[in-house]
Amino acid sequence: MKEMTSENIVYQRPSLMNDTPMHYCPGCSHGVVHKLVAEVIEEMHMEEKAIGVCPVGCAVFAYKYLDIDWQEAAHGRAPAVATGIKRLWNDRLVFTYQGDGDLACIGTAETIHALNRGENITIIFINNAIYGMTGGQMAPTTLIGQKTSTCPYGRDPEMHGYPLRITEIAATLEGTCYVSRQSVESAPAIRKAKAAIRKAFEASMAGKGSSLVEIVSTCNSGWKMSPVKANEWMVENMFPYYPKGDLKDRT
Repeated sequence: MKEMTSENIVYQRPSLMNDTPMHYCPGCSHGVVHKLVAEVIEEMHMEEKAIGVCPVGCAVFAYKYLDIDWQEAAHGRAPAVATGIKRLWNDRLVFTYQGDGDLACIGTAETIHALNRGENITIIFINNAIYGMTGGQMAPTTLIGQKTSTCPYGRDPEMHGYPLRITEIAATLEGTCYVSRQSVESAPAIRKAKAAIRKAFEASMAGKGSSLVEIVSTCNSGWKMSPVKANEWMVENMFPYYPKGDLKDRT
């Protein structure tokens, strides 16, 4: 582990995370979640058997930052690719890392059916309620009244429909064994998110079925807020609609 000390605080970086500067915006949740994934893989001693699948989205370059095997997938198709990998190499730790536009819109069918089949994979779902990479468009998870580049007056349910709670849907499927919603806006939240990722990875390796871990996240660039304000807005607006906690646990 590499350490940096600043004002009596010791920061440790997992050895799986390299020195490549991340392209994420300041305040973005992706970097924190990357660190948690790396820590869990190391603690499980799965460095040589972990395979991540990334589709199109802000995390398309995740392979640059975590030194494990990665496979790129077409937009929304990560669960289908992960299914093939896990069935071919069932001793591997296989997970997808997807945003809300990719997972809950373009890849809705792949997501739902992979989970329903009980594939022994974990889906890590970053929900920041917006298309962060492509210009801040409305996503399936955009809240009612939330403004984006494609709904500048706010999401209107009569015109755009309602925000999709994909994690609640996943919890109803027979093939899922563990479904959880967490966040990384504070130290206690980060610890809970890490525990959820660890439980999901362990369940997939034990052959207990599909797992989904949603991380309610910020997109301060897309939301046009400072990182601090974005965190506050998330707590005040997103958590009531996307409440945190385990929704299903058959592990």
